[in-house]
Amino acid sequence: MAASTHSQSPIDAWTAPVARGPLRGDVALPGSKSLTNRELVLAALADGPSTIRLPLHSRDSALMVAGLRQLGVGIGEVAPAPGEAPNPYGPDLRITPAPMHGDVRLDCGLAGTVMRFLPPLAALAVGPVTVDGDPYARKRPMHAIIRALADLGVDVTDDGDGAMPFSFTGTGSVRGGTLSIDASASSQFVSGLLLSAPRFDEGLHLTHVGERLPSIPHIDMTVAALRERGVRVDEPAVGEWVVHPGPIAARDVTIEPDLSNAAPFAVAALVAGGTVRIRTWPTETTQVGADLETLLPRWGATVTRDGDDLVFDGGPGVRGGASLPGLDLDLTRGGELAPALVALAALAGGPTRITGIGHLRGHETDRLAALADDVNRSGGAVQELEDGLLVEPAALHGSDWRAFDDHRMATAGAIVGLIVDGVAVDDVGSTAKTLPQFPELWAALVDSAVTDGDGVTDGDQATDGDQG
Repeated sequence: MAASTHSQSPIDAWTAPVARGPLRGDVALPGSKSLTNRELVLAALADGPSTIRLPLHSRDSALMVAGLRQLGVGIGEVAPAPGEAPNPYGPDLRITPAPMHGDVRLDCGLAGTVMRFLPPLAALAVGPVTVDGDPYARKRPMHAIIRALADLGVDVTDDGDGAMPFSFTGTGSVRGGTLSIDASASSQFVSGLLLSAPRFDEGLHLTHVGERLPSIPHIDMTVAALRERGVRVDEPAVGEWVVHPGPIAARDVTIEPDLSNAAPFAVAALVAGGTVRIRTWPTETTQVGADLETLLPRWGATVTRDGDDLVFDGGPGVRGGASLPGLDLDLTRGGELAPALVALAALAGGPTRITGIGHLRGHETDRLAALADDVNRSGGAVQELEDGLLVEPAALHGSDWRAFDDHRMATAGAIVGLIVDGVAVDDVGSTAKTLPQFPELWAALVDSAVTDGDGVTDGDQATDGDQG
């Protein structure tokens, strides 16, 4: 599949760097967004101060911090101890709970964890609260949270469209009790309610009544975080949770590296060839990014643990002439991995069908439409399905790659650009949502490529822009 045609790039676009040989990457990633924002919420509701070590510092986490501070929660930066090296990704945080007040307008940006986690917490404040976000965020599904708050006795006012902006007046308490919701659009609806439920007067007996529940590992993450702070959570049946009322223990916690943000770096080994080491990969985790350890071998990668690290070996990779197989994948567990895997599938030698990701239409953008648009504009052949995408082999060429204000769309373009010259991502800055350092980390990864004395590998000579 040829990969040589250039197109006119938008002004200030980021041209994805091409890997000129097999990689020898060594990547240390900042903390998990999902874990950071869960721990911020729990620390804000805890019965004493907590310290969050190695938190993510990104737009999503900054929005959560700003919202909690607006409500009256104390959040300060912790200086390194004498002789201790500072975290290169930002300082630790000290969270001090306080009585929460309203009279605030919470800006959720495009962050799903903020727009779904903060409203139940803010309902425990005293005073009026308005919840809003970026223009596209007003299209993201919020009906389940709005309806849930109303069913729990919170007087919610919206425009009747089940979306932001909406408002309510907190009274300092939420009744809690028995509640049914349809969380088919996002598991964050469940997590958002469970996180604040210990502080509800009656706790919460929550039942999901929809046909499907995506991203269950993220709910498992929420339940684990609650239990680690001493909260009793029962799970009497699949899709049913009982959170008992009571205190949330103060706790010092260290955040794991973000394994979903590891996806483009791990996938790069299969595209450019060579190896990519991801530092401090946890041996046990609730992060869905851990599924990369079993997903990427299906395309031919070898994954090995070396001490605290995980090493992804892509062999010769597509850059070196390897033909990756087409696959049939159900990503119901981890739809956030889909953009990286769609980019990989677009470079494979056979058709790939990825299902279980229909809910991605309600993410930062309609990711199914956006992925199809970008890959097809680059010469690919992607077809939208009811619940996913069908990716057929096709010759790709350089093209404008639209990020659609979506960090994972931008990183998908970077993956394709490893071997397709002229992929111009219009907004690589969108990666600041969860990984502000992405351009620098990606440049270092590409610079790790091993070439011969002329800067050309045998694979380059064999393919000369051919994807294999």
